[in-house]
Amino acid sequence: MFRFANAIFEPIWNRSYIAYVGIIAAEKLGVENRAGYYEQAGVIRDMFQNHMMQVLALTAMEPPSLFEAERVREEKTKVFRSLKPLDGAEQIDNLILGQYGSGMVDGTEVAGYRQEPKVSSSSLIPTFAMMRVFVDNWRWRGVPFYLVSGKRLARKITRIVVQFKRVPHSMFRNVLGEDILANRLVLGIYPEERITLTFQTKYPGARTCLRPVTLDFSYDQNYSGPTLAAYEKVLLDCIQGDQMLFWSNNGVRLSWSFLTPILQECETCGDRGARLQPYDSGSWGPEAAKKWMKLIIDEEQ
Repeated sequence: MFRFANAIFEPIWNRSYIAYVGIIAAEKLGVENRAGYYEQAGVIRDMFQNHMMQVLALTAMEPPSLFEAERVREEKTKVFRSLKPLDGAEQIDNLILGQYGSGMVDGTEVAGYRQEPKVSSSSLIPTFAMMRVFVDNWRWRGVPFYLVSGKRLARKITRIVVQFKRVPHSMFRNVLGEDILANRLVLGIYPEERITLTFQTKYPGARTCLRPVTLDFSYDQNYSGPTLAAYEKVLLDCIQGDQMLFWSNNGVRLSWSFLTPILQECETCGDRGARLQPYDSGSWGPEAAKKWMKLIIDEEQ
């Protein structure tokens, strides 16, 4: 709705104006009572094959000709088909895996993953993954999409960050003597459903300087009606036969065709233990991921 019902965003929703896109689904919880499942799945099967890939497709898809379930799903499928494979050297440079250790969450000391009930003391299952992927088509060529999900992170947050490029020529550089921050659009999914857009304005007064300000919209703003929880929405769509937000068979197949080589290489490589980086519970993940994480959650730190 945001992209295709507003004329001001779609013309700049491409490689000419967007520097990168970040998608994060972070959780404070550990595996809780799901260790039996998680030891077989890990974070990529648990979160990336479904949640992360769907949000990626909604963000990167082309406009469908009509707002109909089959046509929307066709456009999402094209995104999966356009993903550049992550294998070999490409995987080493674009994938960070981690596993949480002990640490502090909300002032309480928590155990590491290997100390959780029913988890092997030598487990090599990742609880954190960050991928830099590329949608190799006309619209997105060269634009990195950072996908990250993990357990026992600093806070539970789900969001899409669209970072626009800097202005092509700073006519103010001799006056301001400072960098001009680029525009930033954040689509908040959890804990608050909101949209924020950051842009530059002149600071009040005689002094010539800029300051970033934010346009902020909350989904419950000026609305007093009922709201649906996530599973309520799913069940209602099932009852009504609305397949708009459901997978197509091709979408499932193409999603797995992208992720299966990643999983196979991660789970069979000789240096599997070395590639799995530890991180403290309550942090934002492994040290190696900090540079990329800062692109997505800098104002949250």
